[in-house]
Amino acid sequence: MKTIAVIPARYASTRFPAKLMQDLGGKTVITRTYQAALGTGLFDDVFVVTDSDIIYNEITANGGKAIMSIKEHESGSDRIAEAVESLDVDIVVNVQGDEPFINKEPLADVLEVFKSDFAHEVDLASVMTQITDWNDIENPNNVKVITDQKGFALYFSRSVIPFPRDKEVGVRYMKHIGIYAFRKHALMDFYKLPMQTLEASEKLEQLRYLEYGKKIRMVETSHVGIGIDTPEDLEKAKGLLDS
Repeated sequence: MKTIAVIPARYASTRFPAKLMQDLGGKTVITRTYQAALGTGLFDDVFVVTDSDIIYNEITANGGKAIMSIKEHESGSDRIAEAVESLDVDIVVNVQGDEPFINKEPLADVLEVFKSDFAHEVDLASVMTQITDWNDIENPNNVKVITDQKGFALYFSRSVIPFPRDKEVGVRYMKHIGIYAFRKHALMDFYKLPMQTLEASEKLEQLRYLEYGKKIRMVETSHVGIGIDTPEDLEKAKGLLDS
């Protein structure tokens, strides 16, 4: 089972322009992320896929492997699909470019899903973590997920799911963490299929997979990555690096 990691990396960012090229302890954020993915030892290969000459040159100048996007893409999955279309791989893992402190454990857990999936039921594997603070639960920037008894995703939403009509039944609220591992065929199907109404409404690409009947196996973790979305996040990351 050949497994690769692909890091989609856009230069533009609404909240923090050029965040992937910011200095973090003498290296750029994207270089640290690339090297951290390599350092897990989980992958047969690691690539950065980007629409930016600046990021492409940054990775290749530091001995890494980068692929230039040819088309414009609305989602990270589309960008990754274009990049791997001609590659001979079985499992593709999407690693977020703005998370330089990659934790090996959840990545290993999503890969284990496929190693034990002898019936080939699983199209994708992804990660979730429990949240208990009601402000976090209600925050639309925190995507929630509900699963069936076997751990397969039933739905993802920016809204509170399930709705707490009865708060005494012991519902656990789960936040979706944006780590994905795809069977290549599922990723290529996503690339070729048009967006439907649920994805368009919620602006969540994982809903396209569910709308077309793909099965997403969720893995629970307590290891939540540190993303760099704002200048304040970058300062926190520098502090973590120095500690």
